[in-house]
Amino acid sequence: MNENVNRNALFYGSCLALITTGFTFSIRAGILPQLGAQFGLSAEQLGFINSMWFLGFPISMVIGGLVYHTVGPKIIMTVAFVCHALGILLTIYAGGYTTLLISTLLIGIANGCTEAACNPMIADMYSGVKMNKMLNRFHMWFPGGILLGALISKFMTDLGFSWQAQMWFILVPAVAYAFLFFGKTFPQPKVEGATSLGANLKAMISPLYIFLIVCMALTAITEFGPGQWVEIILGSSGADPMLILALTAGLVAVLRFFAGPVVATLGQTGVLLGGAIFAAIGIYMFSTVTGAMAYVAAIVFALGYGYFWPVMVGAVAQRVPLSSALGMSIIGAVGMFSSSIFQPIIGGWIDSSMTEYTAQGLTDSALQLAAGQDTLQKMVAFPAILIVLFTILFFWQKNSKAARAMEAEKTGTAELAGDY
Repeated sequence: MNENVNRNALFYGSCLALITTGFTFSIRAGILPQLGAQFGLSAEQLGFINSMWFLGFPISMVIGGLVYHTVGPKIIMTVAFVCHALGILLTIYAGGYTTLLISTLLIGIANGCTEAACNPMIADMYSGVKMNKMLNRFHMWFPGGILLGALISKFMTDLGFSWQAQMWFILVPAVAYAFLFFGKTFPQPKVEGATSLGANLKAMISPLYIFLIVCMALTAITEFGPGQWVEIILGSSGADPMLILALTAGLVAVLRFFAGPVVATLGQTGVLLGGAIFAAIGIYMFSTVTGAMAYVAAIVFALGYGYFWPVMVGAVAQRVPLSSALGMSIIGAVGMFSSSIFQPIIGGWIDSSMTEYTAQGLTDSALQLAAGQDTLQKMVAFPAILIVLFTILFFWQKNSKAARAMEAEKTGTAELAGDY
């Protein structure tokens, strides 16, 4: 088989696998109220179901990252497809709460396998500028998949399709990526540099890496918290929740495609600090506005969180380079694990607000709106804390850069420049 044809098939298959990941996020968010109604689940129980998606992701991401150079991407992606198929089918034929927990965990494991296998596989297939270009194009398809999934869920719901039919639709890109991968020759994993696991771990217990871990936990829940609950929290706001999810995901896809010049101009910490400010404003707007203004809030919110994930991973690569690929995998896993922990907490906030406003005499859409806005006001705490942390990081790294420059001047060596 022609090498370019084989490589293209693997790349397009990787993109379809990431679209599947995006579908599992947005379509599941769209059917959440239907699941709650059919199985009689509280918001807290729905939160635990959501948390399985975010829990399975880091488990398989870390394990997949550790075994990639031993077993290769083909086996990891085979596990991904099996878990996607089982997770989707178990959701469709779920008998209740426990089955939904298991099925969602399997879907999360499949999504983590996709990240663990496809990122290094693309890096192995391409080199230099081409590699960065193809990785950027690959990563566009997570928000791109969320955008497509949100629109599909909205239109299928509006047309009266059941939540089971929407879950069946997720199988379309899953089967497509399995078809593209079938029979193809996967690249041999390239052996990483001389940096040892011990050196990786030593770098990961540095104060800066630990600080970035704390920041990642909060950036992830800031990004995924409102989105995963959009249908329940904003369902009575006068705006269409799935259109809001589609709008934010589409804008984020564009922002990430053009991230390079923005980060080069503002620096990593400048982008992160500015993002935290915009995210706080966006979530606060969600908690106070209704109708068309909710779409404006969505734009502000997307401008806030759009660069969080890639810039945080890039910060590890640039500022803690000895942590190597393991350090980048771990910080991504922490982001997903954090989101897993906070999902039932957010569900508990919704239940508590519903109880409080029911006691005040509110019912139906007025009750839903009040509870949703009250929950969003609590979520503002996440980016608010990040504003403080990224301000500290900005001056910390600014002082570190100045110290490196002074040391370079004394020793007569060139400073390894890095934005701050």
